[in-house]
Amino acid sequence: MSKIGKSTPSSPKKMHLDTDTIIADLRTLRIASLENRQRLERPPKLPSRKILTNIIDGLAAVLFPNRLGSSEITDKNIDDYVRRTLDEALRKLLTQVLRELNYTYGHETSSDVIHKQSITIINSFSKQLPGIRSVLDTDICAAYEGDPAAHNVDEVLVCYPGITAIMYYRLAHELYCLGTPLIARMISEIAHSTTGIEIHPGAQIGSSFFIDHGTGVVIGETTIIGKNVRLYQAVTLGAKSFPVDENGALVKNNPRHPIVEDDVIIYANATILGRITIGRGSIIGGNVWLTRSVSPDSNISQAQMRSEIFDNNTDI
Repeated sequence: MSKIGKSTPSSPKKMHLDTDTIIADLRTLRIASLENRQRLERPPKLPSRKILTNIIDGLAAVLFPNRLGSSEITDKNIDDYVRRTLDEALRKLLTQVLRELNYTYGHETSSDVIHKQSITIINSFSKQLPGIRSVLDTDICAAYEGDPAAHNVDEVLVCYPGITAIMYYRLAHELYCLGTPLIARMISEIAHSTTGIEIHPGAQIGSSFFIDHGTGVVIGETTIIGKNVRLYQAVTLGAKSFPVDENGALVKNNPRHPIVEDDVIIYANATILGRITIGRGSIIGGNVWLTRSVSPDSNISQAQMRSEIFDNNTDI
């Protein structure tokens, strides 16, 4: 007698894949690839994005333990908490620095030299943390004072994506200057994926920096930003052109991004390109496309820029 209402699923047929060929093809490509031509026997490990995320969370807790640290902190145990958290973060960071230096110099530098250099970097970085905290305080105050929607500085710290991006940038910038550009860039990209704000760690940014809303902001590698500067969402401080050498390869590290002097405000969707200077105290209006320097205390609007283009019959 058959059973009604019940069915037995048919077993899937066994797949036959030629995985040996696939694996062999992938091995051939790895051997031929640029990054492994000189490192076939023991390819160096790269820093870990996942671990760097954990490290930055720890460093943020060290800088602002009462707001970004453990909920169990008290006045009596706060210093012990900061000490433990800092020690753990720096030990993990040392491993990541070792990985980067091994990746960069391992085939030409002894492991002892790399280890000593890594420790020097960690010691130098750790000494910069009080200074980073001090300048972040100015950034937080600038956000609170510049945004009427902000009720208090704690709200700014824990809620504003611009402050998160700036915090990551200021930590990454120190590591960039100390000779670990890969780790620094990875940290900046962690912030980018979290906040939608892209700040290259090579940029130089003064105190009291405020990014309001922030989504879509791009700040290029050689950008220089003074003190008390405010940017709104979707502002680009980028390069206008990319010079090439006699072989057609891009020239690296040349100054190609804007200089923004003190007390400048740049409104939403403005695009500022090339090694130009925005003079102190200037205001750049929304949607402006700017590829020339402007004098201090200028007020540049989209209508004004369109008028100049039509009057001069020129393009960018």
